[in-house]
Amino acid sequence: ADTVIIGGGCVGVSLAYHLAKAGLKDVVLLEKSELTAGSTWHAAGLTTYFHPGINLKKVHSYSIKLYEKLEEETGQAVGFHQPGSIRIASTPTRVDEFKYQMTRAGWHPTEQYLITPEKVQELFPLLNMDMVLAGLYNPGDGHIDPYSLTMALAAGARKYGAQLNYPVPVTNLNFRSDGTWEVETPLGEIQAKRIVNAAGFWARDIGKMIGLQHPLVPVHHQYVVTSTIPEVKALKTELPVIRDLQGSYYLRQERDGLLFGPYESKEKMKLQDSWVTNGVPPGFGKELFESDLDRIMEYVEAAMEMVPVLKKADIVNTVAGPITYSPDILPMVGPHQGVRNYWVAIGFGYGIIHAGGIGKYLSDWILEGEPPFDLIELDPNRYGKWTTVEYTAAKARESYGFNNIVGYPKEERFAGRPTERTSGLYDLLKSKCSMGFHAGWEQPHWFYKPGDEPGYKPSFRRTNWFDPVGREYKQVMEKVGVIDLSPFGKFKVKGTDAVKLLDHLFANVVPKVGSTNISHMLTPRGKVYAELTVSQPYPGEFMLVTGSGSELHDLRWIEEEVTRGRYEVEIENMTDEMGVLGVAGPYARQILQKLTSEDLSDGSFKFLQSRHLKLAGIAVTAIRISYTGELGWELYHRKEDSVALYSAIMEAGQKEGIDNFGTYALNALRLEKGFRAWGAEMNCDTNPLEAGLEYFVKLNKPADFTGKKALKQIKEKGLKRQLVYLTLETDNIDPEGNESVWHNGKVIGNTTSGSFSYSAQKSLAFAYVPAELSKVGQKLEVELLGKNYPATVIQEPLVLTEPARTRLQRRGESPKV
Repeated sequence: ADTVIIGGGCVGVSLAYHLAKAGLKDVVLLEKSELTAGSTWHAAGLTTYFHPGINLKKVHSYSIKLYEKLEEETGQAVGFHQPGSIRIASTPTRVDEFKYQMTRAGWHPTEQYLITPEKVQELFPLLNMDMVLAGLYNPGDGHIDPYSLTMALAAGARKYGAQLNYPVPVTNLNFRSDGTWEVETPLGEIQAKRIVNAAGFWARDIGKMIGLQHPLVPVHHQYVVTSTIPEVKALKTELPVIRDLQGSYYLRQERDGLLFGPYESKEKMKLQDSWVTNGVPPGFGKELFESDLDRIMEYVEAAMEMVPVLKKADIVNTVAGPITYSPDILPMVGPHQGVRNYWVAIGFGYGIIHAGGIGKYLSDWILEGEPPFDLIELDPNRYGKWTTVEYTAAKARESYGFNNIVGYPKEERFAGRPTERTSGLYDLLKSKCSMGFHAGWEQPHWFYKPGDEPGYKPSFRRTNWFDPVGREYKQVMEKVGVIDLSPFGKFKVKGTDAVKLLDHLFANVVPKVGSTNISHMLTPRGKVYAELTVSQPYPGEFMLVTGSGSELHDLRWIEEEVTRGRYEVEIENMTDEMGVLGVAGPYARQILQKLTSEDLSDGSFKFLQSRHLKLAGIAVTAIRISYTGELGWELYHRKEDSVALYSAIMEAGQKEGIDNFGTYALNALRLEKGFRAWGAEMNCDTNPLEAGLEYFVKLNKPADFTGKKALKQIKEKGLKRQLVYLTLETDNIDPEGNESVWHNGKVIGNTTSGSFSYSAQKSLAFAYVPAELSKVGQKLEVELLGKNYPATVIQEPLVLTEPARTRLQRRGESPKV
């Protein structure tokens, strides 16, 4: 076979359908019992256009559009109802949340409206309106019969030539040296070019066959179906699906009764932990767990309060079945780092709405060699060796319980933390700051001083960290600050073909020995797959550095290229062994110079140079670079030396007033300097030309780097949209990214990231807008919490970087700050 899909739930069958429909021959699906066994058959079948994640909206949207026409295409009825759905806001904070979500929906084609209580009552006349402040309404939402949907996808898959085989369990997987797989079954062996694990709650067992511990745990999800309710039967049209967010349940019409499913708190909900340790019991397929109404009684009561007709209804059926959760509720979709040609589509807490869109997304990626759009939040490689069974269980509990929690910007969740991934400075700093979680690591967001209100206080408006971040900003601009950057992904690349490999991988030139540059890996279509800092400390030996969230995402891409091009190189992932300290600000040189005999003067240690030296007797690789844009160095060292290095620097900087700063201040500093961030201004949805990264893309270099041909074509055609730099006139609120940008009463683009500018004393944001609206001086509006604020396209950067200011001073010009 070309592709063997393991698992016949709605996701696996959707992938078989999409691959076969796209013309891939030899698609084989293996299901151990029967199609829909596992979590699919007992799902409540909800379908919604809504998702707080920007690109997951695309997945939801594609699924619904597919389900609307599947019956016509396959001749199989799918039982699709589209009465719409309403999320209920019963607190002022929820109303804010809906406004926050509305500004993220404006630049998507999906229909979504913020509606008044009167409109809510008109659509769902059986509600207790005392509790309703507003509704978030998606007219195209509804529910579908999961069994019929899967059978229709299966009929389509067969029609286009896929083979669906069941009952055929997979008994073993063997990887061959040529990158292909032997898939063992009781009926014989299949040779496969690639395998896709879509095995639902059996996905862990399949992963274990090849030495992977997929972080998944089955959760007991219960829903209740009532007998006929006269008031429901009397209605002329089907009720929309209701999601009562404060009550933490969904409720929909089921024939002439109601179906209602709660998400219990982390204390009450139940995990099937034994399956994680001992595997799924053999023969478990279309079984259910024993229901436990006592566990969900408070939610039943909340639903009765909101929908009073429930009080008189009889429960005719309680369904308690396993749903697989990943630590953050989001599925894991895509190729897996460290194992060639092994793909996953696992961990679906909401498989029905994701099935159609994920089948198409994965099929496109498999056939075209790159993802059709950016979904890094679903990357299976966001987890690593630090994701233990205990962590997975603690997170799944939290995620299930927080299913309907308010979705604040800059959200932090604390279960399962810290993991084993703490930097050398964690114990020293943890009581002094508010920590953020980045790919298993703890990293300071902002630091406390006497008089501050400490702790995590989320808000849609400016909150307790606003003034402290301003103080840290000032610290770096006027004195010197130290930041723990240990979570960076760090790789060492060496070998006879190292230069050749990097020249092919990156759009920038390969840096000379002792130098560093910013380089981008592009996809064949010219999208920005990754941004890394590349240094060559010794001839033929390179250090590559990427953001914490992209460590294994980038490593997988590099390893894939090494295999494809048969490059003679060694790659070592140094992420966990190395600590990194950033030192930045006008006094950075003065302080570090006290700790070394090496000459750190501008003439001797220039911007974007790197070298090995000793600071206070500790060996470091020092790179003169700083994401703050100020004079600074990043100091790479052994993790066990972090405390000694940090203490020596802090001690040496007493006279200069040295202090800590965190990632929030770093973000404000980088935005003022016009620095782009991967995952915001650039990703697999953007090309480097529209993102304003031409400086780093050397189209005239001799090497034929990935994406070069596509970029030349993009350049010839001209750009339709452009990244612009905006200042905003706001009040107690700042842009975060992904807000709608308006012009002449229409949404014309979106912000990518934003923050308050402590130097200009106004909000600052990057945004994508049509090329014709990208000129400096252009007036636009940005929507924040339901209100449009005036915005102006300005010349970037707002604050010149330290190297640029130094150059101007040498020429006798006065630099603007």
